[in-house]
Amino acid sequence: MVNEEMESSLKVIDVARVTPSNSDSSESLTLPLTFFDLLWYKLHAVERVIFYKLTDATRPFFDSVIVPNLKTSLSSSLSHYLPLAGKLVWEPLDPKPKIVYTPNDAVSFTIAESNADFSRLTGKEPFPTTELYPLVPELHVSDDSASAVSFQVTLFPNQGFCISVNAHHAVLDGKTTTNFLKSWARTCKNQDSFLPQDLIPVYDRTVIKDPMDLDTKILNAWHRVAKVFTGGKEPENPKSLKLLWSPEIGPDVFRYTLNLTREDIQKLRERLKKESSSSSVSSSPKELRLSTFVIVYSYALTCLIKARGGDPSRPVGYGFAVDCRSLMVPPVPSSYFGNCVSACFKMSLTAETFMSEEGFLAAARMVSDSVEALDENVALKIPEILEGFTTLSPGTQVLSVAGSTRFGVYGLDFGWGRPEKVVVVSIDQGEAISFAESRDGSGGVELGFSLKKHEMDVLVDLLHKGLEN
Repeated sequence: MVNEEMESSLKVIDVARVTPSNSDSSESLTLPLTFFDLLWYKLHAVERVIFYKLTDATRPFFDSVIVPNLKTSLSSSLSHYLPLAGKLVWEPLDPKPKIVYTPNDAVSFTIAESNADFSRLTGKEPFPTTELYPLVPELHVSDDSASAVSFQVTLFPNQGFCISVNAHHAVLDGKTTTNFLKSWARTCKNQDSFLPQDLIPVYDRTVIKDPMDLDTKILNAWHRVAKVFTGGKEPENPKSLKLLWSPEIGPDVFRYTLNLTREDIQKLRERLKKESSSSSVSSSPKELRLSTFVIVYSYALTCLIKARGGDPSRPVGYGFAVDCRSLMVPPVPSSYFGNCVSACFKMSLTAETFMSEEGFLAAARMVSDSVEALDENVALKIPEILEGFTTLSPGTQVLSVAGSTRFGVYGLDFGWGRPEKVVVVSIDQGEAISFAESRDGSGGVELGFSLKKHEMDVLVDLLHKGLEN
């Protein structure tokens, strides 16, 4: 396995600049960050790789058809999404960062060729996650500025190709990212620039109401979080846009994808109903909300905590992102550009709760209650969420979610069919589980995991054994 990894290599063919198609005539555009954006501005970017199987993908076809079509349609799509070609900056006299686009700004578009095994990267067996890294384009981030997004298209000769996006989370959330990708795919496939209304971004920042000066509270909370990461020292540059942490990922970290069918999920639902009715633990005051998300997330985090093992009294926690567009009063348009995502975290738990005989049920009760409690106030709790990370016990296993089954990533057809596989590479940067709808559209869920190999071996066994019962 190590030898295979050593032998695979990437050849960069070109690094192009792609400008929006109307960049000569467009005006400058400035978008201030809202409190929703500020929650994410020091966190790692979101890295996604979308694989397309295409045995006709020869180098001549790649050079003459795939790359030109992708570049032309990207330029056209950026004309609707100008901020993506801009930069994130924090001027010395400004109270917070902003996104600035000026005419002729461009996105970076890397064109490459790989001799890696396409079927291995899109297959069902675990493999070292570092094999995905050459496929992800760099995203420029410095003290003074940060790119909004960067792209890469990589050919696997006679196997297929992949499109990768590296997106700064302070500029756009998962909903905005996938709306852009849908716009780009539609434009590329149809060879026209018309977009339906639901894909045209809304830039009006006044739809985000900030009644409690959350901007200031969030920036102050980030300042305190930064001090924790620097051992109590004051940050040298409080306005630096550099990300707080980016752990080195070794060759012993493996990637695995689990497909839960609708039947699997129903089996887990019935199991929870049965365990709930016969549980020795006192019932939750609220009825269990056995939605697909509650069932799948509870199952995944229970298996992950068991796979880590160790001291049952060790600290654990969980969290998940919450799209606030429909929760806000009044609701925010679904095509709003930027972040409209808060988070829900439950900390100060211990591993033994999940490692016990009724661990899955205990997890489902907690996640169910967390989801049931969501309302418009979840947006107001962002400073509190950040403050929680300043008091975390060292070594706490905090599990979270990346992506959503609602994004529809397997519908991203650029003209060469549906994706073979979609991977969120950036779950390596934290203990996150990626969620997507099942590729076949049957109502299942695809989960992505990234773990050290010895834990992954245990996890895969646990995940499959739990579905056999």
